[in-house]
Amino acid sequence: MSQVDSSGQPLHGSDLARAALRAAQEQTRSRPRGRPRKKVGARRKRGWSGPGGDERDPQRLGRLAARIVADQGWTERLAGGQVFARWVTLVGDEIAEHTTPVALEDGELTVRAESTAWATQLRLLQRQIIKRISDGVGKDLVRRIKVQGPAAPSWRYGPKHVPGRGPRDTYG
Repeated sequence: MSQVDSSGQPLHGSDLARAALRAAQEQTRSRPRGRPRKKVGARRKRGWSGPGGDERDPQRLGRLAARIVADQGWTERLAGGQVFARWVTLVGDEIAEHTTPVALEDGELTVRAESTAWATQLRLLQRQIIKRISDGVGKDLVRRIKVQGPAAPSWRYGPKHVPGRGPRDTYG
């Protein structure tokens, strides 16, 4: 639909632009002045987030992961995983060389030592190790340490066995 001037001739170029500008100005004047009042509780619908931050904006991956962890209640389990991942830095090279964390349940960390001497040493250092873990990962994550010594070999082989001392009475 082309526009025409007062004499009935079609408008071209700058005349057409001026006519469009006039029509837009008249349309603007016909609107009520001032900002429309917002209803209480009404949400503004828009397709962009505007100048401020919004959850619809692109997010950093770490922030999204932290939100998912908090929503799912995985914070304590992930902190427990940090004890296993950072064991060497938390307890030191020498202790970590001879011990291995096995499980963490209800604030009790189970640690396996490679010898009975190291198991005894770990029991003596229990308070210092708990303090190091609290400082490095989080307070009250580990409240107790259960130390396991090396596993002894089993003399039971097969489905049947005879009660008594077994092969130990034949030595020495």
